[in-house]
Amino acid sequence: MTTRLNSFALASVLLATGASMPVFASAGVRVCTFPGSPSTVLDEAVAREAFRTAGIALALAPGGFASSDDDGVSLKELDKALARKCDVIAGFPRSTVADGSDSKLTFSRAYLHSGYVSVTLHEPAAQTGGAEIVAATYASPAQLIAVQQPNVRLDLENTAELTVDAVATGHAQRAIVWYPAVVAYTKTHPERRFRIAQAASAYADWHLVFAFGKSGAAVQPRIDAALRKMESDGRLATLTRAWTLPRAAHAKVPDAAAVAAVAGFAYRDGPRHADTAWGITRAGGRELEQGGFIKVDATVSVDAPGFDRSQVAHGKTLYSSACAKCHGPDLQGLNAPALRGPSFAPAANAKLTIGGVYGYMATNMPADRPGKMKPQDYADIMAFLLYSNGYSAGGSKLTDDNARASSRPLNAGTSQ
Repeated sequence: MTTRLNSFALASVLLATGASMPVFASAGVRVCTFPGSPSTVLDEAVAREAFRTAGIALALAPGGFASSDDDGVSLKELDKALARKCDVIAGFPRSTVADGSDSKLTFSRAYLHSGYVSVTLHEPAAQTGGAEIVAATYASPAQLIAVQQPNVRLDLENTAELTVDAVATGHAQRAIVWYPAVVAYTKTHPERRFRIAQAASAYADWHLVFAFGKSGAAVQPRIDAALRKMESDGRLATLTRAWTLPRAAHAKVPDAAAVAAVAGFAYRDGPRHADTAWGITRAGGRELEQGGFIKVDATVSVDAPGFDRSQVAHGKTLYSSACAKCHGPDLQGLNAPALRGPSFAPAANAKLTIGGVYGYMATNMPADRPGKMKPQDYADIMAFLLYSNGYSAGGSKLTDDNARASSRPLNAGTSQ
């Protein structure tokens, strides 16, 4: 749980002195849910009970978000909704390795442990050979998990419901999907039976919480207290029982920091040992080359490859169109890791090399079009990443060849 000290301090004073809470609209605290979320029924039910238990008037605001598209809700839309139409968002998904919310929001304790699972039909048809077709929801953690699966062809769908439906109708043999979407699908298609298994990835593990904007932050301690009470008396378990991950999907997921620190393993999108064969193919059937990261050799001292300012500018444009939807507009991480700061380029003792990061990116990214950008475009994006992490632009141009060949540890640069 992440909370802001000033919110706790304010709430503590109010509770200790008996002062009244901030005055909300007469209808109560405005609670929104995400448009199109498969867990909306659950989120609203938990919100009603939690706010009732806390003694706080509640007003559900289903139209809190002005629009919804296939790429989900942007940070701009989130901020706008919390500034104008919502005090609290129910059903906010949080992950320890891919949380791009920064510190602008205050969060409750979790009311549901959920995540991404591997879904097949209860009695799947026998595979006839060749790559397995795996469905995943576009621009979501499911896509990042699926792209790491061995010997697969990806079937990218626009919504979680369509991702489940791809398995139900036989268009895909398996799906990586947000578990509440499976629950919602079976409620409207009770004749369908699915087999649920663990999706082994650091990105599979998520929790649902309440997210409080500036106007609603003061009620966060009272909602936390209500959730604790509901948990202790069994009401929370009753509300969430149908949405709880089945035991088969509760296997321990790998720790992201440990994955990144081990030689020969891929970076945080999910574990893959270096001798694992990949079967992701480009259009035309040509197999992608392996793209694991390189362990840093601390005895090697080499200069960082050069790049120029025009590459930084072009790389920033490319990043905005191809990478920001997962890694965040400011490289802060959303449903993919941050690409700036100590978790990516620490000040010292880096465990990744520039060439290793570049090779992985050029082979496996963007997740919806792995390896399909021009080599020079990948090099320009790498120039932007280096510049954003403190490396200085110069007069030479970064190329695909010298980016791949760099054994320089990816420590943060010292100037921009």
